[in-house]
Amino acid sequence: MSRPVDMELRKAFVELQHKMIETSQKLRLADIQIEQLKGVITHSQLTEREIKSLPGETKMYQSLGRMFVLSDRGTIESQLQNKVKAVEEKIGTLQNQKSYLETSLKEAENNLREMVQQKRSS
Repeated sequence: MSRPVDMELRKAFVELQHKMIETSQKLRLADIQIEQLKGVITHSQLTEREIKSLPGETKMYQSLGRMFVLSDRGTIESQLQNKVKAVEEKIGTLQNQKSYLETSLKEAENNLREMVQQKRSS
């Protein structure tokens, strides 16, 4: 009778190991994406700061694919601000995803511990 329980435990360990590997990869990917997005925020804020330091009559061009289009200062500033807001929302989503992954991993570990305790008690 101890044979089937050992196989169940082995199967649970293998599943947990796969889940841990997959979850840790997703966590690392989320961390990398968050860092990249923080870089985008920094770049946008620096660009906005430089634009504000220029005189009001300065001609400004905005990149659209391979070409540059003459744009007014207000349009460029608002687009940079919108970009920062969108990136901050994306960072929030990624952080929520990370916390969910961490919680699910902890739950799986707790389930495995319970299985081990049940095996020891029987």
